[in-house]
Amino acid sequence: MTETAKKMGRPPIDEPNYNAARARKMAADAELAELELRKAKGDLVASQDVLGAWTDVLGAMRGKLLALPTKTAPLIATETDIGVIQDLIEKQIHEALSELASYEPEQNAGRANVTASGGEGSVSRSEAAATPKRKSVGRPRKATVIRE
Repeated sequence: MTETAKKMGRPPIDEPNYNAARARKMAADAELAELELRKAKGDLVASQDVLGAWTDVLGAMRGKLLALPTKTAPLIATETDIGVIQDLIEKQIHEALSELASYEPEQNAGRANVTASGGEGSVSRSEAAATPKRKSVGRPRKATVIRE
């Protein structure tokens, strides 16, 4: 056999590069199968779902913190005792924190839909916002007649 004929066929099994490449492919296939299994068991969550859930939690936290002055100002406006004012502010802060502690992103925000069964997690914005059905308004157009 000539040198070019040897290069055209499948490489011999005893060649180290071929065996190393085959071992890498088998390891990658096994790793992919492991990831799919963990995803099916619910042990693995997509990073986009985690990012969406955290975005929703932090957004809710921001909203609660920004609402504190509005809720607290009328309560402490008439108070002159510093101890009472401090207690009112503390009460409002604890109330906001307890609401955030029971916050469920998949129920309250609607963006992240993380499931324990490992199903598809995130809902895209195009699916979440249904397109409205549009009806034509006004009188119908006249049909055009093509004359020859």
